[in-house]
Amino acid sequence: MSATYCRMAPGHPIHGPYHDTEYGFPSSDERVLFERLVLEINQAGLSWLTILRKRSAFFTAFAEFDVDRVAAFGPEDIDRLLGDTGIIRNRLKIEAAVENAKRIRALRQSDGSFAGWLERHHPRSQAEWTRLFKQTFRFTGGQIVNEFLLSLGYLPGAHEPHCPVFARILELSPPWARAGVLV
Repeated sequence: MSATYCRMAPGHPIHGPYHDTEYGFPSSDERVLFERLVLEINQAGLSWLTILRKRSAFFTAFAEFDVDRVAAFGPEDIDRLLGDTGIIRNRLKIEAAVENAKRIRALRQSDGSFAGWLERHHPRSQAEWTRLFKQTFRFTGGQIVNEFLLSLGYLPGAHEPHCPVFARILELSPPWARAGVLV
């Protein structure tokens, strides 16, 4: 997405609530971070509207985005997910979600949490973030990493400065603002 999201999302029954209450808002909650990573990975090649429409099915299919439960998924769970018509049934994306849950658990040992890992590496350029994500996680190309970081306030640009949501996010001191990155 881009800043034009601020023009098309308000008033839309699905995009509107996401734009107004989640997109660009900082979070350190592991479930929120993991959910966003899983959703951004699954969005690759598809529209964000498709992902938002399937969001509740993803929530159920991926154990409410509980990292420990997803990290314990085995081959039978992969097969179950491949048969779940409510989500994106792509083996590489499903296996990436399970593997990334395992990697997030490992980040608890090295950095205390996924949020701690993000904070330790912030600020970085988008290109540096992409390299780091590719070294750390599976199925994390440039666009996926960019949207993940935008959606959680690590990179500026989720909202146009004149968007009313921009001011609300700025009050929350998102990582990009704390680092002094200009919009």
